[in-house]
Amino acid sequence: MTPMMRNDFHAPRRRFLSIMVALPVAAAAAFFPVAAGAQSLNALRASGAVGEGYDGLARVRKAGGGARSVVDAVNAKRRAIYAERAKEQGTTADQVGRVYARQILTKAPAGTWFLKESGEWVRK
Repeated sequence: MTPMMRNDFHAPRRRFLSIMVALPVAAAAAFFPVAAGAQSLNALRASGAVGEGYDGLARVRKAGGGARSVVDAVNAKRRAIYAERAKEQGTTADQVGRVYARQILTKAPAGTWFLKESGEWVRK
């Protein structure tokens, strides 16, 4: 086998590995962006202006301070990730979002607000 043939043989594996490394990084960026607009998601969550929903999407609790634009940008990224994962796993984006919501709840700092499916806001 020539060196060129070996490189071609391993190309799909390298591509797969690079995707497996890139997806968690993209997911982390969607859940914990450094900044979007005037304030970051984390700062808005800490202030109580933004909370997390049972469906894995961020929610505006108090309007103002750029909360809507941050939430819209974060949710657009999350929806794309959920749709991609749903396609890979043969399920729905809604189901994937609910799984991510549990992970977000687990990893979010104390004081973060969460919207339950009943419509009730609870604080972690």
